[in-house]
Amino acid sequence: MAGAGRALVVLTSHDRLGETGRTTGAYMSELLDAWTVLTEAGYEVGLASVRGGRPPLEAVHEEDPRHRAFLDDPVVRARLDATLMPAEVVGADYAVCMVAGGHGAVWDLPRDAELAGLLRDVYEAGGVVAAVCHGPAALVDVTLSDGTYLVDGRRVSCFSNDEERAVGMTDVVPFLLADRLAARGAVMDVAPSFIPHVAVDGRLVTGQNPPSARAVAEQAVAQAASVLR
Repeated sequence: MAGAGRALVVLTSHDRLGETGRTTGAYMSELLDAWTVLTEAGYEVGLASVRGGRPPLEAVHEEDPRHRAFLDDPVVRARLDATLMPAEVVGADYAVCMVAGGHGAVWDLPRDAELAGLLRDVYEAGGVVAAVCHGPAALVDVTLSDGTYLVDGRRVSCFSNDEERAVGMTDVVPFLLADRLAARGAVMDVAPSFIPHVAVDGRLVTGQNPPSARAVAEQAVAQAASVLR
């Protein structure tokens, strides 16, 4: 498998929460957990976003020492300031590509044809495609070279309809992610609200909510290791 020592974390570039006047972005804890697990597993971790450059982040807690240390890390800071656009990335260069969530993801990730192509290329090169919370929005229109949807017939988890209702967002988001994935043929695998939950279907690994991010990254590492054996 190409790119055995490299991983990529993909982030939304969308910063407006519909017509609410509130901001959104990539969910900080999901990015932090993905980066931590992947770097501890020995990967060189790159960052990408739909528009490139500095992406918006949400749920950043300056008083949290983990958040502060992460954002102050010079390597992290440099890569966040200059995230790559999907068109600048070669999918075969990465063993793992993990898409973080945050509500912004449902606005821009499904619309980006270059991102869909990147995820297809990672998967077809033998890499692991992972996503958590709203990150599976990036999978909605990913088709493989045979024209089938990547998620068709696969077990997939994501931020559930019940969770969307619980946070009062069903009338704000452009679509309900679980419904859209199901319409693409995904076999939805969800747990009770806000409980960590991961669905593993070979080299496709998805998680339900922010508390699932660490386990998603760990399972992605495990699946990548199994490919190499």
